[in-house]
Amino acid sequence: MHSTLILTVVLLLTGCLTEPSSIDYGDFSTYSADGHLQMIVEIPAGTNKKIEYDYETNTFPADVKNGAERVIDFLPYPGNYGFISSTMMDSDRGGDGDALDILLLSEHLATGTIIEVLPIGVLVLEDDGQNDSKIIAVPVDKSLRVINITSYQQLHSEFPQAKYLIQLWFLGYKGGTIMKFKGWEDELVAKAKIEKWSIKK
Repeated sequence: MHSTLILTVVLLLTGCLTEPSSIDYGDFSTYSADGHLQMIVEIPAGTNKKIEYDYETNTFPADVKNGAERVIDFLPYPGNYGFISSTMMDSDRGGDGDALDILLLSEHLATGTIIEVLPIGVLVLEDDGQNDSKIIAVPVDKSLRVINITSYQQLHSEFPQAKYLIQLWFLGYKGGTIMKFKGWEDELVAKAKIEKWSIKK
């Protein structure tokens, strides 16, 4: 746990990575030595530049579309958005071909931060006909939490407006009716999905 926290602090101080790192983010362990799920932050909370990890260069460049850096023409991300390393939603099994997406409900964390998280649910979406589930999580470290919950039931009963805002944000950030809402699932389903899409059993 200490090594993960130290790594997080170092990455926070260095900010957005532009040069290849000694850490292979794409092959980083799904779980810490303490058994906690780990996520890698691509897009910090409160920002709207679309940043995606590049597996070939091991860097975090801005996504480019039509020759320009892609910016989400919507409200900024409501949490730190990224992926769970060593997972892959295999398209042959109904996935979108990418690593499993995750939204961390916490204050702003720098791109490249690796942090231990506690999955509390799944927002199940469909993106242009493909499964596009989003794991929703809170930090393991209680001091980093912005809402004091550890389960989907608490999110649903104590913070229903926050849950609804997250749902609305993901339905609207691409504009139009591209994203379709399929439902919410709890932390048990979240853990099952992580295991399902893990490429390191």
